[in-house]
Amino acid sequence: MIATFAIAIAAGCASALMFASILSGALISLLLLYFAPLPLMVAGLGWGPLAATIGGIAAASALGAIFGLSHGLGFAVTVALPAWWLGHLALLGRPVSAGLSSGNGAAPVAPALEWYPVGRILLWIAGFAILTAIVILLTLGSDAEAITGTLRRGLLRFFGPRDTATGADIERIVDAFVTIAPAAVTITAMLRLTLNLWLAAKITATSGRLHRPWPDLKTTAMPPMTLAALSVALAFCFVGGLSALFAQTVATALMMAYAIVGFAVLHTLTLALRYRAYWLTCAYTIVAVLTWSMLVMVAIGLADAVFGFRQRFLRKRPPPLPAS
Repeated sequence: MIATFAIAIAAGCASALMFASILSGALISLLLLYFAPLPLMVAGLGWGPLAATIGGIAAASALGAIFGLSHGLGFAVTVALPAWWLGHLALLGRPVSAGLSSGNGAAPVAPALEWYPVGRILLWIAGFAILTAIVILLTLGSDAEAITGTLRRGLLRFFGPRDTATGADIERIVDAFVTIAPAAVTITAMLRLTLNLWLAAKITATSGRLHRPWPDLKTTAMPPMTLAALSVALAFCFVGGLSALFAQTVATALMMAYAIVGFAVLHTLTLALRYRAYWLTCAYTIVAVLTWSMLVMVAIGLADAVFGFRQRFLRKRPPPLPAS
């Protein structure tokens, strides 16, 4: 218990320092802020959710005491709470069969466990990304006009003084940024939590402290009702006002979840390719360079949810090709 407490405090201190580094204004602080949940996630996956809870409470309390209540609450909502809950879900399992005796009076064999599905964890990540985006937007104003006005004024100050010739062009750029800001914040939060959880799981698995088998990520699938939720969110995007802003964050997060599922589909459908690693590398490179191509992955994920491409492929999968 003492070791767990020490790990929890160390992880909380590391996360708090990474979160508070943004106040320095240094460029490297953006990277540190991005990976602020990682220490708490490693503690939660390797030493249990209690470690993440203790570390998160200690870090949030320290930040609140030193920098103010808003910083402590911001850390708790965007870092500590997701790190604790996602770590808890990743280790959640239930027996699917009763323990069987191995005969000769030996102790019964431990029952097989069904672990919490990766798709549902991804849905929770989307929920936390939505929560993070909404909290950030509400710090800018209490209604849609106030939020967009604050964003616009901040971006205009960022671009600095301008003459008449370039003023119109800059204002068009600013208006475009203001329009995509809710989606951009949601995408950043979604990718941040997904990458941090994956890295934390890799670290704990490498150290031998991950208390569940590594999941087959190619089988990741969203719960069926997610499609209905996405349809409702897309419909509310056109109602205007604060509801439309919030609906945009929900729709963006769910579409990003389906984009991640799209990559899982791609990994499955390329199983029979001879130069599979090369084609996957090309796909990831294209998405990284041409960010709009992420919409293709969204379409693949949605199409698989409707038509079941992976199930059809695996049912008639040809024998594996010889290694290249």
